Amino acid sequence: MKFERMRDLREDLDKTQQEVASFLGMQRSVYRRYESGQRETPAWVVVMLADYYQVSTDYLLGRTDDKTPLGSR
Repeated sequence: MKFERMRDLREDLDKTQQEVASFLGMQRSVYRRYESGQRETPAWVVVMLADYYQVSTDYLLGRTDDKTPLGSR
């Protein structure tokens, strides 16, 4: 997983870790560990973040540099 992409996407939208954590229904400390790479990010979180940021899961996972979600191509 490209952890810096999680942070970059959040910062690009001027969101705080707390705002994203609230969207995901978790404490900020848990989300912070995902974003820093201290904890493995579950698949459901990757999917929700991809929807939230309107990017592909492959982009979040570092498998492509194309942000476009599959259904939008």
